Amino acid sequence: QVQLVESGGGLVQPGGSLRLSCVVSGSLFSIYTMGWYRQAPGKQRELVASITSRPDTNYADSVKGRFTISRDNAKKTVYLQMNSLKPEDTAVYYCNRFFETNRLSWGQGTQVTVSS
Repeated sequence: QVQLVESGGGLVQPGGSLRLSCVVSGSLFSIYTMGWYRQAPGKQRELVASITSRPDTNYADSVKGRFTISRDNAKKTVYLQMNSLKPEDTAVYYCNRFFETNRLSWGQGTQVTVSS
């Protein structure tokens, strides 16, 4: 059974940085487009960034220039480097396959809190 395990969240001051990691168990990691998502309290889950197998990347306008998504296929891990964090980045962050038809069960996520 394929599982997603996110880590790296925490409490950080505005302007700070965090690096999130997501380890994907199971095989065939490298062929899938992966995404990082976030869900703030009272809001719907939204896509933050995605990375293809090539890899090509894409970002939500709200994080463009501040966040960087990357992947290590040998480690079956996708990363999200978050710089210049803002209070509005506060959310639980999740990773998953990008396309809904391939979507896995959501992991527990990792909490990111940006506050002074």
